[in-house]
Amino acid sequence: MAIGMADIREWRGQAVVDEKGGRIGSLESVYVETSTDEPCFATVTVGVMSGRRLVFVPLDGAVVGPGYVKVAFPKSTVKQAPAIGRDDVLPAVDEPAVFAHYELPYATGAGGERRLARR
Repeated sequence: MAIGMADIREWRGQAVVDEKGGRIGSLESVYVETSTDEPCFATVTVGVMSGRRLVFVPLDGAVVGPGYVKVAFPKSTVKQAPAIGRDDVLPAVDEPAVFAHYELPYATGAGGERRLARR
């Protein structure tokens, strides 16, 4: 099923799996494109209790199934993605690194505004 904003509240806490079905972690939050308000990235809780962190993964190509969100990237790539602390928000200066990790183009808005907003 394609991902839409109507389902955004239901995603939190669901398992996030890679393209082969391997569990990566649990979906923590969704970041949307500020220009369209469409889901763009998710943060995924990874690690053990004392070292938990949130990593970013693009939602482009992701599908939702019963109890999981399957992303289009391997587990190893996602686990090496830029991370933030569990209670943190991605600083605007760190946005380009998130896009670069997945080899995605990055450009700020025409007025220099940030691209991603947490929902």
